[in-house]
Amino acid sequence: MENANNNNNHFCKKCRYKNTPRSEESAKAIKNRLSRMIGQLNGIKNMIDENRYCKDILIQIAAVENALQSVGYIIFKEHMQTCVTEEIQKGNTDIVEETVELVKRLK
Repeated sequence: MENANNNNNHFCKKCRYKNTPRSEESAKAIKNRLSRMIGQLNGIKNMIDENRYCKDILIQIAAVENALQSVGYIIFKEHMQTCVTEEIQKGNTDIVEETVELVKRLK
């Protein structure tokens, strides 16, 4: 596949895949949070198997949803600080509309 290197963003023309490099520290922190959520999801699955009380299951579901939203906000902040900023500096104002649509999805 042909890749065009554009600052820190890589764009694969055939697969429309963008790549945003993150620091090792940031990637590790995000992966740790995701691993904890996977553990919580497995715990919820076990609670279902054990026929646990609905309220207890729903509380755990809410905790996973909040944790996932938190990770989304971390990645969104990175996106604003890197990708969006770089595109605006290059004169690409279309990124604003793309970001508005992204915010709508994150609600």
